[in-house]
Amino acid sequence: MSYVDGFLLAVPKGNIEAYKEMARLGSEVWKDHGAIAYVECLADDVPYGEVTSFPRAVQATDDEIVVFSWIVYRSREERDQIMKKVMADPRLEGDPASWPFDGKRMIYGGFKPFIES
Repeated sequence: MSYVDGFLLAVPKGNIEAYKEMARLGSEVWKDHGAIAYVECLADDVPYGEVTSFPRAVQATDDEIVVFSWIVYRSREERDQIMKKVMADPRLEGDPASWPFDGKRMIYGGFKPFIES
């Protein structure tokens, strides 16, 4: 069974093109190191909930778009090996303060699928 890293974040509307450029590079790096899928999605039908929602989870403002993304690996073990390579890849060097979004509000984690069809 595969393994998935999931991400949720808010990107200022004025930074969407810069984020897309960053995501294209991320896709290239993760795939070069062995990830089997890399997906980035911009919110399209994501209402602001009364109690909880995607926008609330990342404290998105009216000037931000929620991004939902995931990376798929063959296994947790392979993911751990790939992540070491990705984090050491010079293509991703840079100060998080230069990211086109607020990394402090990014939600991420690793998940073990229980259904794959």
